Amino acid sequence: MNINASIIDQRLEGIQDEIRARADHELHIRDADRLKSLSFLYLCVKVMLDLDIDEAFDCLTEGGGDFGVDAMHMTEEVDGEFTVTLFQGKYKKALEGRSEFEATALEAMVNAVRHIFDPSSALEDINKRLKIKVEAARSMIRDGVFPRVRVIACNNGLKWNKSGEEVISRAQFGDRVTWQHVNHDVLIHILQRFKPIDEMLRFTGKAIVEDMNYSRICVGRMAVTEIAALMKKNGDRLLERNIRRYLGLHNNRVNEGIRNTLVSNSANFYFFNNGITFICNDFSYNGLQNSDYQVRVENLQIVNGGQTCMTILRTFEEWERTTQDMHSPFELVPLIDASVLVRIYKLPKDNENIVWQITHATNSQNPVDLKDLLSNDEKQRSLEMSLQHFGYTYRRKRADGPLKSTDITSGTAAEAVLAVWREAPHQAKFYTREHFGKLYSKIFTETLNAAQLIIAVLLYRIAENHRRRPEPNDSYCVPYASCFIAMRMGHHLLQDLKVSLAGLNHQTFSQAKALIDQNGEQYFLTATKDIERALDSFYVEPPSMQQLSATFRRGDLIERLQA
Repeated sequence: MNINASIIDQRLEGIQDEIRARADHELHIRDADRLKSLSFLYLCVKVMLDLDIDEAFDCLTEGGGDFGVDAMHMTEEVDGEFTVTLFQGKYKKALEGRSEFEATALEAMVNAVRHIFDPSSALEDINKRLKIKVEAARSMIRDGVFPRVRVIACNNGLKWNKSGEEVISRAQFGDRVTWQHVNHDVLIHILQRFKPIDEMLRFTGKAIVEDMNYSRICVGRMAVTEIAALMKKNGDRLLERNIRRYLGLHNNRVNEGIRNTLVSNSANFYFFNNGITFICNDFSYNGLQNSDYQVRVENLQIVNGGQTCMTILRTFEEWERTTQDMHSPFELVPLIDASVLVRIYKLPKDNENIVWQITHATNSQNPVDLKDLLSNDEKQRSLEMSLQHFGYTYRRKRADGPLKSTDITSGTAAEAVLAVWREAPHQAKFYTREHFGKLYSKIFTETLNAAQLIIAVLLYRIAENHRRRPEPNDSYCVPYASCFIAMRMGHHLLQDLKVSLAGLNHQTFSQAKALIDQNGEQYFLTATKDIERALDSFYVEPPSMQQLSATFRRGDLIERLQA
């Protein structure tokens, strides 16, 4: 028995209880073996994409007519591209961990990629959950947004063999599609990322070490060979503090630029890269040396430069594979001469805020998810305290485990408020990356109070529950329009309350909640009819799934709904 496979198998027992009800209701999976296999897939999705419970389950598409795609996740559009991650899971009862991922399963994924991202290809015998996601992707492709595809093959065994490699090679997808294997060892490695990392960093040339403000800094230069070795040994565990840690695993323009610079101009790589920022609890070195320090660090983490580190690692792995090939583009490239700027900050152990401030400052020049970074913002703290008076818990920091009905995460709050009260449902649904960035001040205004936040979330939950678990009589637009529906529900609620948004406060909260408890489903039905009427005025013929997806992504209906 493989020890890591056994650990994951035990973990699946609790996960089955966590997802059992939704698996039955949404995927019609009741069989014990299928439920366990689904739990493994769910765990892979949750861990590899760093999603919360609901987001991870929403990705699952396993069932009849799934094209071999058991889960699918799409990102927002960035610089004219979006990333789609496809999962296929294979779980064996035997826990020896010796079975290989089958080549036939990879062939199914190759065929799926060919069909999913070709808008002209017919979709026959495809299940509804997957079809909705596929049509959303195709809608973006028709709008001129290019997909980057990441295929993750998951099992509790070994990677595919030579036959599997040949299947991938014959597909000839090029760098638009990347392939990754995930098993029990990979999951354990990521789940153990909280274990402190103590390392020796070898600097090249001169370095500066200085004490300031009860902290300590070291600025110098490291060979990229050292960075590659460091990442190969510790991987994503070093990136736990880095809010963009998974971006380095995706094939994108930024990473390609880093790689091309490293390959084509390695001697000057130091001047063309912004460098890497480490934080640690402590570091020490031989102060009697003048250069080439060996710095011993405790609890090392990367807070900026994760893309650079992962790209260096991938480039070196490619170099190692091709160095014997006479036609290799790396044959004459002196990668060993390349170096990169490195900053090490030893920070006070009792000051968590400064860690997030440094992470924010060194990352905020690029569009990133700032939800965790703003968790200590004064507005977030104020909302946390205010919600307690209404019997709710505001989760401004991410937390593992199931959420209670009285728990509200900051991410859900942002989406709900932006959709319901700011009347920007398209931004709520499709610009989540900016909720704690460019849209933060629009969402979390000075006038936003706890009563408004809670009511927005309660309305949003009703619409989202119908999207995730549609009833037989639900409208055709529900899978796409949950944020639009929530917006209209808020409109009808305020009408019944006979107040403006400013009048929704602690004094009117009880009345508003009572109306939702009593009329929530009626609000949903009325709002859905509002959306249908707007669609009827928009389209002469019934819209296709692609048209619906595009319409709600652009927010074309907002003005007609507000008229």
